Amino acid sequence: MKTFTQIKERAEKRKGGAVALKKMLPEVSSKKQLEKLADDRYLAAMTKCINQAGFSWKVIENKWPQFEQAFFGFDLSKLGLLSPEQWEAYASDRRVVRNWQKIKALQENVFFVQEESRKHGGFGKFIADWPSADQIGLMAHMKQHGSRLGGQSALWFLRRVGKDCFVLSRDVVVVLNAVGLDIAAKPASQRDLKKVQAQFNAWHEETGLPYSHLSRIAAYSVGENSL
Repeated sequence: MKTFTQIKERAEKRKGGAVALKKMLPEVSSKKQLEKLADDRYLAAMTKCINQAGFSWKVIENKWPQFEQAFFGFDLSKLGLLSPEQWEAYASDRRVVRNWQKIKALQENVFFVQEESRKHGGFGKFIADWPSADQIGLMAHMKQHGSRLGGQSALWFLRRVGKDCFVLSRDVVVVLNAVGLDIAAKPASQRDLKKVQAQFNAWHEETGLPYSHLSRIAAYSVGENSL
C-alpha cells in the first residue's frame, strides 16, 4: 500500500463499496460547531472518556444519566465551588464510578477547562483553533495541563466532540507499519507520534480528506472488521 488511494480502495472492497464505506465514516464538526459547544459538554465528554478507560464502556454509558445528575450537569461554576470534603464524598456515591483517581481527575479538569476557556474565549474556541496538522501538539498540551488526558483518552475525547483527528487503534497502527513507519504497537513517544503526524499530514495533502476519515478508512482496510 504505497498511496492512500490504494488503502481506500482496499477498505471499499472490504466494506461493500465506496458508498457503503462513506456511510461508516465519523462526523467531523465545523469550526463554528466546535466553538458553539458549551464548556460543560467538553468537561462531560472528557470525563466519560476517562471513566471508560480500562472499564466497560457499556456500563459507563448506562450510568451516564446518573453521572450527569451527580455532577450537576457538569456545570463548571457549581463544581468549582465544591469543598474538598464534597469531592471526597463522591468516592462513596453509587451514582458514579467510585474511583478516587478518576473523581480527582474531574476536579482538576474543571480548572483546566475554566482556564483554557478564560484564555481563549471558550474551551470550544481553544479546541477549534488548534490545527489538525499539529494534533500531537494538542495531545501534549492536554496531557500536561489536564488530568488523565494522555494516550487513548485524549484521542477518543477529541473524536467524540467532533474535532478532526486520527485515532491510533490497533488496525491503524498496522497500516502505518505497512507503509513503512517504524513505530511501537502503542505509539506514545514523541518520536513515534511525530512520525504518525507526518504520515497523516501527507495523506491529508494527497487526498484532501479529513484526518478522522483517513484514520477510519485506514482501520477498515485491514484486520478482522471486514463484512
